[in-house]
This record gives sequence, structure tokens and C-alpha cells, in this order.
Amino acid sequence: MAAPAEAAPAAYLLPRHAGPWTLDDVLSLPEDNSQRVELVDGMLLVSPLGSYAHQQLVGRAFKAMAIACPDELEATVELNVLLASGRLLIPDFTVVRPREAGVMFPVSNVVLVGEVLSKATRRNDMGLKRELYAEAGVKYYLMVDPEPEVTEATLLELQDKEYVEIARSVDGVLEIEQPFPVTIKF
Repeated sequence: MAAPAEAAPAAYLLPRHAGPWTLDDVLSLPEDNSQRVELVDGMLLVSPLGSYAHQQLVGRAFKAMAIACPDELEATVELNVLLASGRLLIPDFTVVRPREAGVMFPVSNVVLVGEVLSKATRRNDMGLKRELYAEAGVKYYLMVDPEPEVTEATLLELQDKEYVEIARSVDGVLEIEQPFPVTIKF
């Protein structure tokens, strides 16, 4: 009887790691264009990159905002936003006050964050990330929900440390006045 073959080690997308993750640990991970890795209180939030339909919605929001942005603001996509206590989030799109920054962009210069909800991220986007953005003082949070028959978008404004709805799309079109006037057709 032949000896059993030695089992090959399992391939891991992320290396084995003991203890809480740090910002330096996350930044030292190899580039991986198949997933998004965020850091909250020593824990990794790993999610797949969005589908084609997801990216279309991100693109529509980004394009409309980039065109409408006043000179002192700039729209971006998938920006590494550094929050307090070494937390790192990567919103689908943002509006920022431009500044020199390295790999990390300080949350103090972020005016709006936007997330397109998906099955993989819905709970985090509507709960944890919403709470963290509010705690960090991000003035506006735009959530885009592709699940209804017609895509819905909701703009929230930070008031007294909590987000309050200030605009909602109608028939797939969001018209907002804050942080600047823009119409986004989803």
C-alpha cells in the first residue's frame, strides 16, 4: 500500500496573522485587485469588488459629482480614507477638499462619502460604516440601493452627531443642493 500523499498547504488570499491587524499590516499586504480590504478596530473588513452593475452606479454618481463640483472640491472613487484610531475605510466614491496626501487621505478633508449597497456590503454600509463616518464627522453620506426595481439613492446629513435624511431619489433621479447642487441619474 502506498503512503498517503502529503497534503499541500492551503492557498490563502490573506496571510496568517496573529492578534489585531494594524494600519501598517494592512498597508504591507500585496496588491489584490479582486477585493477591498478595510480596517476597523484591529479587524479586517474584506469584500469583493463590485459587479459591473455596481461599478456603473459608482461611475454615474462620480461623473455627475465631478462635473458639478465647485473649484474647491473634487470627486474621487475608492479613496483610502484614514479615520481616527488607525481605522481605514474605502468608500465607493467621495467628495473631498483636495490636498497632498500619500496612500491615506485624512477624513478631515472628506465632505461626502458614497456607498453603493450590495449583498456583500449592505449591513456594513447601512450600519457600521454609517456609524463610523458619523463618528468621524463626515458631513454627508450618500447611499445608493440598486435592489428596488428602480435604483434608490438617499442623501444623509450629519446633524447633532447623527445622520438625517435630507434628499431621496425619485424615479432613479437624485437632485441635491448640498454639499453643492447636482442631479444624478441612476
